[in-house]
Amino acid sequence: MRILISACLIGRPVRYDGGSKDLDSAILKDWIETGRGVPFCPEVAAGLPTPRLPVEIEPGRDGRDVLAKGARIIDADGQDETAAYRRGADLALAFARAQNCVAALLTDGSPSCGSQAIYDGRFSGQKKPGLGVVAALLRENGVRVFSEREISDAAAWLSSQTEQTDVT
Repeated sequence: MRILISACLIGRPVRYDGGSKDLDSAILKDWIETGRGVPFCPEVAAGLPTPRLPVEIEPGRDGRDVLAKGARIIDADGQDETAAYRRGADLALAFARAQNCVAALLTDGSPSCGSQAIYDGRFSGQKKPGLGVVAALLRENGVRVFSEREISDAAAWLSSQTEQTDVT
């Protein structure tokens, strides 16, 4: 069983600011080295540049609303970037399916990958509970989503799934 990993967590400079969000974890290192973890960046896959302007989902909404076409993703200059971020989510789901990913370890806070919190939509630097558009789409399609802070939980869950598969 494989796990989709936000590419920025393994040091790839794909974040909006051109940086990464390296996760120093023996679990992550093992997943990458063994091929169990497969890195992916939905924004880069959708053709967005690095660096790029920060974006946030409209206030009071989250990725589920974007999927339902009830919210937009807006950049810091006020431009609607919803189509690109939706395309990135669709590509992430297609990649996860092609790679047989049953779970995803995503960067929290992101309008794409946030699984527990996203920014409030006002570019205030404040977070609120909510899902990014990728996290929402993966969950809707049966992929178990974890934030980078839940890597131990993700490892335990994957282990339990492997054990269940071995028994059947």
